[in-house]
Amino acid sequence: MSEPDAVLVSAENVWIGRWLGPSVLRVENGSLEYVGPLPDRDASLAPEAFNRRAVIEAHLPGAVLHGITDHHVHLGLIDAHDLLANGIARVKDLGWKPLEAAEWARTGRVGYPTAHVGVDFAGAFLTSIGGYPSTRSWAPAASVRQILTPAEGVAAVAEMASAGVSQIKIALNTAAGPVWGDAVLEAVVNAAHAKGLPVVAHTEGAGQAHRAVVAGVDTLAHTPWSELLTDEEIAHHVTSGCAWISTLDIHGHGDYGIDFHVASDNLARFAALGGRVLYGTDLGNGPLPVGLNTRELEALVSAGLSIKALLDSLAEHPGRSEFGTRISYVAGALPVERTDYPAWLAASKVLAASDLKELFS
Repeated sequence: MSEPDAVLVSAENVWIGRWLGPSVLRVENGSLEYVGPLPDRDASLAPEAFNRRAVIEAHLPGAVLHGITDHHVHLGLIDAHDLLANGIARVKDLGWKPLEAAEWARTGRVGYPTAHVGVDFAGAFLTSIGGYPSTRSWAPAASVRQILTPAEGVAAVAEMASAGVSQIKIALNTAAGPVWGDAVLEAVVNAAHAKGLPVVAHTEGAGQAHRAVVAGVDTLAHTPWSELLTDEEIAHHVTSGCAWISTLDIHGHGDYGIDFHVASDNLARFAALGGRVLYGTDLGNGPLPVGLNTRELEALVSAGLSIKALLDSLAEHPGRSEFGTRISYVAGALPVERTDYPAWLAASKVLAASDLKELFS
């Protein structure tokens, strides 16, 4: 006999790095996990097959995906009230006042008590003295740590770690000010990794994207746009395991120029080699929609991302069979063409796993 709060539901399709077709899922303690394929309609659902109750209590007639994540936002610069309503289940805040961001992560409440979006955060930007974004009016003083020496870099990483960050954000932007030398960069990256924290880098200016990857950075906060990377550099990024956050739509918000085309060219070659692309918008940077950005998805499709790469870009851990407390759900049949996926995904809804029985039974 299963625990009282363990409920089996079925779904017409499930994505965990591949489409699994009709499936059985279990809701337990408010979280959802994949159990196995849905048996034929006339077959019995044997309890021993799932080690849980055998009765399916609700059927979801559409597709279940991991809760869609925007991997690059600045919650302090937006009205976040509509994130959940517009398809975003989780965000990665990449640069803000650490204490305020820690409160967002603790409560899931971003400006409004009903938001309850999942939040991971990087805390303050770590940058050079006078470096980006210390001179920007949108960046509060508490959201930037200006670092001169390797020892200061190690101390700044320790400060962010004590605030509860999930990653360290650094800035290497020669277009907007000075950047660290190699000794400070190496010290910051090594200190972060010693604490089990990945490093995400804003890079801008000739050579900075590749320099970051050579130094061991785990993620680029933007697809590189200040220069066309060489094929050899892109291959190194792929083999090193560095992921790229897309942020293509910031280059014109639908009215695209040279920066968009350079970034798209780089991303197309990166994706073609199997590089990990993460959906991210840099929300807070210009007139971007608060929620799932169809233009960003369309740009990823235009850059040649496969269906697998596109769908995997939307999740934090796309291959896991556990979905957590929130899922993304899209009603209706799967699109036939790859280019139809952005519009299909735009209709996705964020649902609490604990509500599925009531919503679909």
